[in-house]
Amino acid sequence: MKQSCKNSLPSLILVFILLFGWQLGAMQMNAAYILPSPIQILQRLWELRVPLFTAHLPATMLVTGIGLAISIVFGLALAVLMDAKPGVQRAIYPIVIASQTIPTTALAPLFVLWFGYSIWSKVLVTVLITFFPITITVYDGLQSVKVEMIELLTTFGANKRDIFFKLKLPATLPYFFSALKMAIPMSIIGAAIGEWLGAQSGLGYFSRRMLTQLDGAGVFAPIVLLSVIAMLIVGMISVIEKKVIRWRGDL
Repeated sequence: MKQSCKNSLPSLILVFILLFGWQLGAMQMNAAYILPSPIQILQRLWELRVPLFTAHLPATMLVTGIGLAISIVFGLALAVLMDAKPGVQRAIYPIVIASQTIPTTALAPLFVLWFGYSIWSKVLVTVLITFFPITITVYDGLQSVKVEMIELLTTFGANKRDIFFKLKLPATLPYFFSALKMAIPMSIIGAAIGEWLGAQSGLGYFSRRMLTQLDGAGVFAPIVLLSVIAMLIVGMISVIEKKVIRWRGDL
């Protein structure tokens, strides 16, 4: 515990310096509709706590949860399939890469046009952003297993099922958790982008509404809330990772 706090100290100091500089800059500018100070943002977050926490945060978390769940299932299945079938990997891998070259902000309005303001237009944006890191990272984890280890298990009579569950799966777990820690913030970003471009609820929608009212602190308040939620979830995943992957020691 002490070691963890000691390791986090440089980050905390840097964050404090940045926030202090932000506060001074905002006070010097004295234009809250352009650059609100951190204190003003926290005050606005408290003032807007009821609509944010009771209506808009649940909407965003629902989109994030559904989109992330679909990405995990789809990404894992695709990674396993590419690892098992080299022909499938050669056919699908370039398509997976190409899917990330399409600007999300260009597709999001099309999703709204196709699905309206329903939840699925935002879920598709989230899936489009998050399935790539999960698929590629897990696939790299499956490919990282040494051929010598596979051959050794084969000589002991292990079949493909045994090799997958006893060798490849444990070796891929660290990669999976890394992918998950990348995908969680990205899924929240994807949900917010979808809500910003077309929605009737959610933190992204709320931030855009505050922008039309030139409420700078109101624009930043949902963003700060999303950042805190993302950090908390990633922190929980890190704790679970340490419990599951015991052979790695301290991460």
